[in-house]
Formats: sequence, structure tokens, C-alpha cells
Amino acid sequence: MNNITKKRIYMDCAATTPVHPDVVQAMLPFFTENFGNPSTVHSFGREAKSAMEEAREKLANAIFAKPEEIVFTSGGTEADNFAIKGVAYFDKNKGGHIITSKIEHHAVLETCHFLEKNGFTITYLPVDEYGTVNPEDVQKAITDKTILISIMHANNEIGTIEPIAEIGKIARKHNITFHSDAVQTLGSIPVNVDELNVDMLSFSAHKLYGPKGIGAIYIRKGTKMVSFLHGGEQERRRRAGTENVPYIVGFGKAVEIAISELVQKRENLTCLRDKLTNRILTEIEQTKLNGHPTAKLPGHINVTIKHIEGESMVLNLDMEGIAASTGSACSSGSLEASHVLTSIGVAPEDARSSLRLTLGRQTTEDNINKVADILKKVITRLRAISPLYKKR
Repeated sequence: MNNITKKRIYMDCAATTPVHPDVVQAMLPFFTENFGNPSTVHSFGREAKSAMEEAREKLANAIFAKPEEIVFTSGGTEADNFAIKGVAYFDKNKGGHIITSKIEHHAVLETCHFLEKNGFTITYLPVDEYGTVNPEDVQKAITDKTILISIMHANNEIGTIEPIAEIGKIARKHNITFHSDAVQTLGSIPVNVDELNVDMLSFSAHKLYGPKGIGAIYIRKGTKMVSFLHGGEQERRRRAGTENVPYIVGFGKAVEIAISELVQKRENLTCLRDKLTNRILTEIEQTKLNGHPTAKLPGHINVTIKHIEGESMVLNLDMEGIAASTGSACSSGSLEASHVLTSIGVAPEDARSSLRLTLGRQTTEDNINKVADILKKVITRLRAISPLYKKR
């Protein structure tokens, strides 16, 4: 690591995280020594399969599920597609109505848009000013044709944690399959499949210091759905294709570490988040916090800083050695205002003036103070040349 790298401050953990050194070490033997195909019966295959099943058990234990209810995927996007399309096509003849929210990740929204073009009916529920789905709205949207409800556990842009347990009770009462995108929550807050009343959950390793390119879906025993990929009989015929053993092992190790650090990490990040939020809101004028003030992920901050383009803030912070974002990494480069921010009532021009700072296990109090100081300097510089700010 060179001096420039050491000086940089990473504040975009909602987009991705660095792979934990212990995760790297756990993965390495499965690239070279224990490289067997887990579907083979000789010793190389058995070693690979054993390691894969150990990782499956670690993930299952972390969410209080059974190992056989875990299916590994290529990431969160595949897991979301698997859950929604799998149930949709199994139950299409029952009516084809799906309920979701307006602030879902694009992996859910675009899947629903695809299904709309193929004969399904989708209800996109509104959220309140904090980005919270009202369980009563879910109840009202249910019809005798509803086959699936998909509401994310916590939002990736504003960090708001949704009332999943209450929504799950409603789904269960009506015997409707309930899916939740938990990509942002595993390793950040407790996840218990029974307490949440979910039938399916989506996960991604690279959000919790595991490798990119590996994820998983929890499928409660008895949930009816069609397979997503067809071919061999891997993953109990749920998802064909030779399993990515090194990455699965890495995922398992990352989950193990995340769960062991969960309480301490949550308390630390909440404290740091609140300190940085307070400095931004009190020391920079015309700023507003987006998302719920308390029912939110411990490392998430999303603020509107009026009269400055979000992309300009990100680029200027990057030149100062700070990595931040304007929102979802999957929307990077889009000229459209964030669908999440506009859904909570933020004006399009203010949505384009928003900044997301997401903290992680490497974030220190010194980082927080430096980010606050540099952000103030960047905002002062940008506002000095902003015609919008001058007209206020």
C-alpha cells in the first residue's frame, strides 16, 4: 500500500467494501490446493463440498435458518431476480399480482418492470417522508390475485430500515410469499428469518467484506418457486452451475467475522455516523438529512446540500482523497434524480444536490473529523461559483 492509498478515506461502504484479510486467507487454498469440483465424488471434490457446506452452515446460523434453505448465487442481483421470477412464474396462474415499493433497488424494480411486460401486474407502494413503507398500505394493496410481496429490509441510499416483521405478518395472514432484499443489512443489524416473518431473503458478500461475485438467497422450506438457472443438479436443483467454491468459502468467513463483530461495530458506527451528521447539519448551511433519523442503518448518511450538483461534490471530494457517492452505485452516471429521494418528497433539483456517505469497519473518528473539515471547504468553494447559490 503506497502513501497515497494510506491517505485516502473511503466513505462508500454501501457500494462495496474491501475484502477482509482473513477472508482472503480462507479463500486462497481453494484456488490452488483444494480446487476440486464439489459435484465429484473423489477426495478433491469431497474437500471442496465440505468447505462449501461449512460456509452454507455459517450463513444459515447467522440468520437463524437451516443450511438446506440457503442457495448460493452470483450476487444480490441474481438473488432478487431468482426470488421474484421464481415465485412469479410458479404462481402465475393464481393471478400474477406482485406488491413492491417505489424505493426498491433496481435489481427488484427492473425485474418487476420486466414482469409487467410479460403479463404480470405490479403495485408500487409509496413511502413516507422518511422512506418507510406503511404496513397498512401493504394490507390495502392485497387482492385475491396477489402472489408475492417484495419489500427491502433497509434502503441502500438513505439507510431507512423497513417494518419487515409487520409486513411479514400481513403476508403470512394472507398466505402470500414474502421476499426481502437484505443486501444492506446482513452484518450491519440483526437478521432473524423467523422474527422477520420472511419466506426469502437476498444477500451479497461484497457488502460485508467478502468478495464480489457471490451472494445467496434464503428460501424457507416449503416455498414454491421455479428454478432460476437450468442445467445440472447443483444447489438441490435450485440453481444449476458449478459452485464458486473459493468465493463461497470467502462469503462464509466474511459472515462469521461480521456476526462476531456485529454489536461492537453497530455501536461504533452509530456513534461516528451521528457525529458526522451533526457536524454537516450544524456547520454547513442549507443542508437536510434524508431518511429516517433513527430507524436507519448504523453507517448510512444521506444529506441534501442545496445549490450544488451531487456529482461535483463527489468529484471534488475525490480530488481531496475522500470516496463518497450520490446514491446507488448501480445508478452511477445517470442524469435522472434518485428515485428514492423523489419518492420521499425531495424536489428533483435537491435530489441532484445530495451526497451519500457510508461508513465501515475501517472508519475512525479522525476520518470523521477530516471528512467534515474537507467537505466544508469543498462546499464553500463550489458555492462560490454556483449561480444557484448566489440567487438564493
